[in-house]
Amino acid sequence: MSDFVILTDSSADLTAELVAELDVQVLPLSYNMEGKIVYNYPDNREMDPHEFYNLLRAGKTATTSAVNVAQYTEAIEPDLQQGKDVLVLAFSSGLSTTYNSAVIAADDLREKYPERKIYVVDTLCASLGQGLLVYLAAKEREKGRSIEEVRDWAQANKLSVAHQFTVDDLHFLKRGGRISATTAVVGTMLAIKPVLHVDDEGHLINIGKCRGRGASLKALVDTMEKTVIDPADQTVFISHGDCLEDAQTVADMVKERFGVKEVIMNHVGPVIGAHAGPGVVALFYIAKER
Repeated sequence: MSDFVILTDSSADLTAELVAELDVQVLPLSYNMEGKIVYNYPDNREMDPHEFYNLLRAGKTATTSAVNVAQYTEAIEPDLQQGKDVLVLAFSSGLSTTYNSAVIAADDLREKYPERKIYVVDTLCASLGQGLLVYLAAKEREKGRSIEEVRDWAQANKLSVAHQFTVDDLHFLKRGGRISATTAVVGTMLAIKPVLHVDDEGHLINIGKCRGRGASLKALVDTMEKTVIDPADQTVFISHGDCLEDAQTVADMVKERFGVKEVIMNHVGPVIGAHAGPGVVALFYIAKER
C-alpha cells in the first residue's frame, strides 16, 4: 500500500474497474440535466452514459459545473487525517476552474495539516487524456516513486499526452460558441466533421475538418502517425459519446497501423460530452508534441 493518495476528478473518464485497479480516488463532477443535479461517478450510479446521450439526442440540455473548494476539502481531508499525503491531478485549467478550487483547498489544508504533503498538478488534459496521465502516474507510483517524483513526472510529461477529437453533430459546438450558426448549418449540409485537439494551454481548439464521418475517424489516426512515440509499446486510450462501433473502428486502425497491443475505451463523460455531443470520438496517446 502506497503512503500517498492520487486523487483526480471524474472528467478523467476512467472506468470504475480501472479506478480500482490503479488504486486512485475520483472526485465526481456534477451537471444539471433538465433541472436535476447529477453526479458523475466512475460507476455511473446516478445516470448511465447511454441515457445521458439519448437525452441530448432528444434535445435536452446539460450544463456542467466545476468542483468547488469545499468539495475538494471534503475529498482530501480524510486522507490527511489518516496520515496520507495527497497528489491531485486536476482537470485542465483551460477548460474548468476545478484546478483553481483544488489549489485553494490545498493551501487551506496545509495550514491545518502542516506535517502532510499536498500537491496539485494542472494536467492541462481532458477526458481520457487526463485519464491516461493518471494511469501512467499510478504506474510510476507502483514502481515505488515518492510523491514528489510522481508529481514531477506528471509535470514533465503532461504535454506529451496528445488529444485528438472529432464530433458528429455540429449543433453542440455551435451552442458552446465554438462555431457560428452559419458554419453549423452549412457544415451539417455538407457533412463536414471538425477535428479538434487540446493544445499546450489546455484549451479545446479546432485544427481541421473532414468530409464525412469515416474521413474524420481516419484523420485522428493519421495525426497520431505524425506525432506518436513508440506506439507498439503504448497503452492507447479512446473515449466516445455513445458510439462504441466508431470507437472500435479507430481502435482497429490503431492496432493495425501501429501494432498497438492494448487499447482502453470508455464513454466521454458529461463534462466534455455536454459540449461535444453524441458521436464524439477521442484518441489519446503519448506523442512528441500535442
